[in-house]
Amino acid sequence: MATKPESVKPVTETKKPVHPRKLELVHAAVTCFLERGYHQTGVRDIATQAGVSLGNLYNHFNGKEAVLAFIADMEGEELAGFADLLTAPANPQDALGRFIDAYAAYVSRPENALLGVEILTESLRNPAIAEVFGRNRSRLIYALASCLQDGAKSGAFASFGDMHEVACIILDTLEGHGLRQISDREGGEKPMQTLTRFLINGLRGR
Repeated sequence: MATKPESVKPVTETKKPVHPRKLELVHAAVTCFLERGYHQTGVRDIATQAGVSLGNLYNHFNGKEAVLAFIADMEGEELAGFADLLTAPANPQDALGRFIDAYAAYVSRPENALLGVEILTESLRNPAIAEVFGRNRSRLIYALASCLQDGAKSGAFASFGDMHEVACIILDTLEGHGLRQISDREGGEKPMQTLTRFLINGLRGR
């Protein structure tokens, strides 16, 4: 199974220079969100986890939602690497296979899968959070749907009525698989290889 491509930056790396203390606060916030849940975490909890004063935290973020918005920016940079895999590919079928392997590995990382659940839960309560993370997902769906459409034009993929909906189903399937991997100790490469074949074969042109 392919690993995450070099163009996909982990959460500790961003394209923009970031103050080290700001990154420390982000990592502290993620730890709190995973341990307590976003809704139950306060800014004081984040400051305590980071080992800084509350005033120091406010030097970098004006509140908990600002931390989450910054996490969304970082996620956007990460997902841009996956979108790049799907943009104007010479071989849409190969590009889709690489994307499936790489994205599945990404969403199977426990911290990504669990944080995704927290963000989804909070998005149901807070439309502003739903909007900021929704923009990241929409860009990835657009890139995936465009790759599928290119493949349909060349005959590599079957033609579906709504490639946007197909792209959503693929992401939902991979993210659901990532969540299952957290508790499935007998996981590994074989289930992922099966899922990849299932998706590719299901999309293949007749």
